[in-house]
Amino acid sequence: MSNVTSLRVADLPQNAPTSFDLRPAAAALDEIRQDLGLLGLRKLSFSGDVQARGKRDWVLNGKLGATVIQPCVVTLEPVTTRIDIPVHRTFLADWNDPDEPEFEIPEDDESEPLGAEIDPARVMVEALSLALPQYPRKDGAELGQADFTEPGKQAMTDEDVKPFAGLAELRDALKKDE
Repeated sequence: MSNVTSLRVADLPQNAPTSFDLRPAAAALDEIRQDLGLLGLRKLSFSGDVQARGKRDWVLNGKLGATVIQPCVVTLEPVTTRIDIPVHRTFLADWNDPDEPEFEIPEDDESEPLGAEIDPARVMVEALSLALPQYPRKDGAELGQADFTEPGKQAMTDEDVKPFAGLAELRDALKKDE
């Protein structure tokens, strides 16, 4: 995607919000669709505003809408999902990268380092990728049991690999004998 949507922080007014309304053209939609591994992407829109928070930080508030088509995790048939979500990002001038190699970022952290530009289009694609269903499933699609083994041998079932199932049966049998 081109950076035509980038807003130079130095040019943003401190005392009024700067609005944006993105509705990518067909070529940009196709590029986003391919980048996110989607079967289809329609009606993508992202609108909102960017405004100052304090003297050096900025806040982006917006509403993301899209219709996405993904393969079903069971049948690989197309699954259509409508996404309509609020998006919030805080761009911090005093951003500190964590020093710890195993640092975990909280799920609800919407903070980012403030650079020379704020790009609503980049935020749009990021928010869309985070909002995609991880395991899209067509209505009624269920995984059956698949049994695999060498020819001539008995296949292990899901029940066979539950070690405590046998103990429960043994316990119940012992209780009957008492």
